[in-house]
Formats: sequence, structure tokens, C-alpha cells
Amino acid sequence: MTNLALNLIDTARRHPDRVALRLDELEMPYTGLDAASARLAGLLVARGLQPGDRVGVMLPNVPYFAVAYYGVLRAGGVVVPMNVLLKERETAFYLTDPQAKAVIAWHEFAPAAQAGAAAADADCIVVTPGEFEELIGAAEPFDEPVARGDDDTAVILYTSGTTGTPKGAELTHANLRRNVATIVEMLDITADDVILGALPLFHAFGQTAGLNAAVAAGACLSLIPRFTPAKALEIVERDRVTVFEGVPTMFAAMLHCDERPDTSSLRVCVSGGAAMPVEVMRGFEDAFGCMVLEGYGLSETSPVASFNHPDSERKPGSIGTPVAGVEMKLLEPNEDGVGEIAVRGHNVMKGYWNRPDATAAAIDSDGWFRTGDLARVDDEGYYYIVDRSKDMIIRGGYNVYPREIEEVLYEHPAVREAAVVGVPDDMLGEEVGAAITLTPGSNADVADIQAFVKDRVAGYKYPRRLWFVDELPKGPTGKILKRDIAIPVEAP
Repeated sequence: MTNLALNLIDTARRHPDRVALRLDELEMPYTGLDAASARLAGLLVARGLQPGDRVGVMLPNVPYFAVAYYGVLRAGGVVVPMNVLLKERETAFYLTDPQAKAVIAWHEFAPAAQAGAAAADADCIVVTPGEFEELIGAAEPFDEPVARGDDDTAVILYTSGTTGTPKGAELTHANLRRNVATIVEMLDITADDVILGALPLFHAFGQTAGLNAAVAAGACLSLIPRFTPAKALEIVERDRVTVFEGVPTMFAAMLHCDERPDTSSLRVCVSGGAAMPVEVMRGFEDAFGCMVLEGYGLSETSPVASFNHPDSERKPGSIGTPVAGVEMKLLEPNEDGVGEIAVRGHNVMKGYWNRPDATAAAIDSDGWFRTGDLARVDDEGYYYIVDRSKDMIIRGGYNVYPREIEEVLYEHPAVREAAVVGVPDDMLGEEVGAAITLTPGSNADVADIQAFVKDRVAGYKYPRRLWFVDELPKGPTGKILKRDIAIPVEAP
């Protein structure tokens, strides 16, 4: 028998009184999380949930997320994590596409969830503090989890994608249990650790490396419903956080934060979700005295595929080498040695929900998953992300990889954040453009930054179109969304 919920049940037996989740003054011990998830499972089963039925979970980073997540799994259901900011049209899709039987939604976002549930003919369980406890308290606890097979789906993670409707990546109980075990072992996470829960739990990174890894090890996950650098640093000091997991924009924001509390408790920091600019990594390590280890993965790979392993050489700018049991290779490398990363192993999804054509296009007959990410690999097997294949700019027949130009831009002291994008051009097909946010108090102008880059890269690569913005558009994890960058009609 397998079931991802067994991780919680086993840990609750080993460490019943240890704090599983903390949200400011609120603390939930493992025995409390176990009991609450058992009662929610009982409620769901009483309402007719069958093994394999899908349930939306539309909750922010609050302890109720973990209760819902493990409650659904315990009942044999499939979790469909949803961003709390989804609107009615979007919730309708997220619940209709997987034919969800129910959605568990935060009270502040109930109208959008209820509208989506109505469209999908699904039950909507609203989580209002106090009332929710009464609701599940009246249910009969469902103590023993439903037996599931290794290849049974545990979670459907919808990928945002750059075009078209989202696709649901089906992650199995075996996918997630193996990936969680790998993370716990690699980072040597124990019951004595405190992990900062700043990443959204509805996202693969926060869910696997944050919630599931903490629960498997018996560690404490200290939650932040909405990330701000000052709040994150405050919690690191207050809770003596030992493990910080974030996306590069979180590291950059903390680096540029005026607050400098005591962060000496940090023993390891993990970056993922997007390429980490080397200058941000170095600056963060200098400021906070804690090594940053960069990894790589996607929703479709549960998510961790490669990592700069703590017991091996760390190479800044590299996503490291494949994790245990996982293989990586480059498909069709060009003359520069750049090719598309393919991944094979226990972490690769079962497929896209009800999308056999998309699954066949992504995973070949030998089990290799095409990531769409371009990379090169060195003689020691370390991979270096060059860019998303869709992001590559072709300027007058020359390939320009935005990641390379962004690295140079981050070296300029006035640049706080940078995103390099292709700008349509009648003569060249595409021109190199860059949207920049400046560090507070800096007075660099466009010509300064262009000259800085031009001195460091080939002439065809520097951004001829460069403009300043107050903020770059970001997704729920803090990842910069290039597709949402507005290109000025006439940039300077």
C-alpha cells in the first residue's frame, strides 16, 4: 500500500507534540494536523468522495492548506491545488477540466470558488476559521488512509504555460514520495529544522520542498501567507529558521531590504523556479553568510530534477547535476553546445490530464520528458540553463539568450531587477529589449547601462531597446513573467 498521506501519519506517531506548522502566534502540532486531516477525510467520504475523485484546494499559506491537502489524500482523492487569486472564469476551468467533485476554498475568496463549483457541479466547502473546525469536528475521523497504487495520481498541478489553456500534470504517489525523500536526504532535513514557508503551497516547489519535505522529516514549516522581504527576515530571526527556499526574486528582495535582523540560524538556502543571477547569489551569500544551492525542476518533474548537491562542488550559475534516480541529457545540441533538456526518472509525471496528444509530444516512448529549457553541460556533468526555448531571441539570424544578457545587467550596481525580451523588428525579425528596475537612489540612465553591457558582450547582443519600470510583472511564486512585460511603443 502507498499513499502520500502516510508521511503525515508516520510523523505524527514519531513526533506527536512537535510543531508541524506555525503562522505567527498560531502553532499546530503534528498530532493536531493528523487529527484534523482525518476528520476532513471523514467529511469528504461521508459526502460521497470516491478514490480517485478530484478535489480543488484553493487556500493561501495557512495551516488549513495542509489539513485539506492531507485530508483529500487520506480519503483517496486527488488534490488539485489552485491559486487563491483565480477569478470565476478560471476557477470554472480548474474545476471543470478535472471534473472535480469538490473544492475547499478560503472564505475571503469564496465567491469565485462557489461560481467555479457551480459551473463544475461540484461541492464547495468554505474554510472560515472557527466554523471549519466545527464542520470537521462533527465528522467521523477517517484514521487509516485509502490504499493507493504507486501509479495512482495524487496531485494534478496545472501548468501556467506561455500560451493556450493550462495543462494538468498528473503526479503520482510514487512521484511525490520519491522526490520528497530525495529532498529530505539531500538537504539533511531533520525534526530539528525550521523551514520558511514563503513559497506558495499550491505551487510544486513550495508543496514538495516545503510542506511535504517538512512533514516527512518532522520539521516545522513557518508560513508566510504573503511574502515581503521584511516579514521573511523577521520570521527567520523570530523562529530561528534553518532552511530558506525561494525563487530568485525573493533572494533579491531580501538582499535589498533595509532590515537586517539576525539570520545566523540559516544553514542552507535553496533557489529554484527560475535561473538565479550569479550576482544576486554572491550578494546574498555575502550579506547573510549562508550558502545558496540552486536546483532545477518543473511541475512535470515533481518538481526537483537536478541540484547543486551539498556534498559536491557547487558551481554558481549552474543548476547542478541530476538528483538520485534521475537522468538528464541535451537534445539536438547546436554548434554552441546548447540543446533542450530532457529528463527521465521516477520524478517524471504520469502525463497531462486528459491530454494524450500533449503527453505524447512531451514524453517519448523511452520515458524522456522534453522540458523546453535550453542548456549546456560541462565536462563534469553540470548543467547551465541558457534559456527557455520560447524565450530565445533570433536577431538577424544570430541567437541571443536573454539569460546571458540578464547576468551582465545584474552586474551593474544600479540594476535591481532585469528581464530581457525579444522586441519585433521589421529589419532584423527581433531586437534585444530589456526592462529594468533600478536600485533605490540610483541615477543611471539608459545610455550608461547600454554602454556597460556593450563592453561585455558581442555587439549584436546588447539591448538596443531598454526602458525603466517601477516593478516587473511577477507570478504567484515571485517569478518574473516575461509574457506580461509591456514593451513601450517608442522605448528610448
